[in-house]
Amino acid sequence: MNIATILKSEISRVSRKEVRTELQALKKSSAAYRSDIAALKRRVADLERLVAKLGKGSPKRGPVVTPGEAGSVVRFSAKGLATQRKRLGLSAAEAGMLLGCSDQSVYKWEQGTTRPRASQMPAIAALRKMGKKEAAAKLAPPQE
Repeated sequence: MNIATILKSEISRVSRKEVRTELQALKKSSAAYRSDIAALKRRVADLERLVAKLGKGSPKRGPVVTPGEAGSVVRFSAKGLATQRKRLGLSAAEAGMLLGCSDQSVYKWEQGTTRPRASQMPAIAALRKMGKKEAAAKLAPPQE
């Protein structure tokens, strides 16, 4: 046997041994990273579920408070709007005509699913001050 072939085989044996130890270290760190990533994914999923749960159980907001013309405060209450509409003997469509909105908006405001915009608050305040006769007069077709 020739010294060159023996030297070549020894060099390849040592290099394989070195590569093997390096690969084992890389495999270990790769497995650790994968498990860390999986744990983080589980934690993110748990936190997202918690946020969704907290979002569903959020308490209802209080009444909308809007400043009026003369510095007065106009408050809104869904129950109050329904009571006012019934006191005047108006349907939701008629109340919508007086308030400048649709009957669906009035229904949703009364159910508390939506809130009126700030621009609609003066009309709601005016509706509170209205009597049955005044509401009927505003809804009546114009006389020629």
